[in-house]
Amino acid sequence: MMNNLKQKLGKSIENRRDELTAMADKIFDLSEVSGEEYQSAELLCSYLEKEGFEVERGTGFPTAFRAEWRNGSGGPVIGILVEYDALEKIGHACGHHLQGPAGIGAAIAVKECMSEYPCTIVVYGTPAEETLGGKIVMLDKGYMKELDLAFMSHGSPNTSVDEKCMALENFVVTFHGIKSHAAISPEQGRSALDAALLSFHAIEMLREHVKDDTRMHYTIRNAGGPPNVVPDLTVAEYTLRSYSTKYLDEVVERFYNIIKGASLMTDTTYEIQRDLPFKSKVVCHKVNNLLMENASYENAPAIAPPREKTGSTDFGNVLYEVPGSCIRIAFTQPDAQPHSQEYLDAGKSQAAHDAIVYAAKIMADSISDVLTNPGLLEEIKEEFNAAKEK
Repeated sequence: MMNNLKQKLGKSIENRRDELTAMADKIFDLSEVSGEEYQSAELLCSYLEKEGFEVERGTGFPTAFRAEWRNGSGGPVIGILVEYDALEKIGHACGHHLQGPAGIGAAIAVKECMSEYPCTIVVYGTPAEETLGGKIVMLDKGYMKELDLAFMSHGSPNTSVDEKCMALENFVVTFHGIKSHAAISPEQGRSALDAALLSFHAIEMLREHVKDDTRMHYTIRNAGGPPNVVPDLTVAEYTLRSYSTKYLDEVVERFYNIIKGASLMTDTTYEIQRDLPFKSKVVCHKVNNLLMENASYENAPAIAPPREKTGSTDFGNVLYEVPGSCIRIAFTQPDAQPHSQEYLDAGKSQAAHDAIVYAAKIMADSISDVLTNPGLLEEIKEEFNAAKEK
């Protein structure tokens, strides 16, 4: 019976293959960067409205949306999160143009084939993942917290899921000193550049005294002027990462002390701009296993073991609030890296079009497993809550 249901879901998705792939190609051609994805978002919203979803636009972010299909009363609230922002000056070299059509395909298939199961299916449009972290903004405004379970899809060199992602904190620090002639009256100057350089040196000293998975990066955005003038302003940027949000909080406190110390040593002042923090996710193995079992059922390409460690994503913040996972579908060469020309070149390929369909089927199959087996969701929540307490 279950295989018959999954075959029906798959047929529903296959019937829309041409529309879904055309939608992805259009988003690819638009290549709208973070915060400017107006046409891409409207393309997805209009299609969902046409298919009977109730759409709310501008959900916490101008180019975000929430599309809902409510079936009866009660039942779980299951979310499918989609991204559609491109990289500035590059385009869709991360495969985000594939996500919206895949998520829509899965949501509509469930609506068409599972009307006897009470539930609410929500497609969330989550912009600006590459820069600001749109999901973080949306969470802060109360969105997505109503979900019982959250799914995502993403293009990849292999079909797999992730174990961990890195928490990330980003800071822009502006040091203020006193300008003076570097040869005639250096004693009257206070170098903002010296403060930045001392902070960089202190971070290098800190590397020896943090856990192995900690990453710390820095750069100078504005050095303050020519060498014969003591610079009165220097702007530096710092990125700190760890696979533990809790441990990263400790590193951030030490970073604040570094900036304070550099300022004291140089008799300068400073201002800190802290960007939205990206959290490491709470891993839920039952959801990972569910997606991978359905990837095997659908004969997805290049199935690989879970990725034990990955970079940073605002989906991690969602997975601190809600259990879920992202299925990554192979559509590039095995050695291709995200944000590369290889990713961009594969964006409208047959493999990319197939990845949309595979992702839609795997997410729809996984939703069907949850809806037809209520005990599964309870098991997922138990694992999630236990992991969250650690």
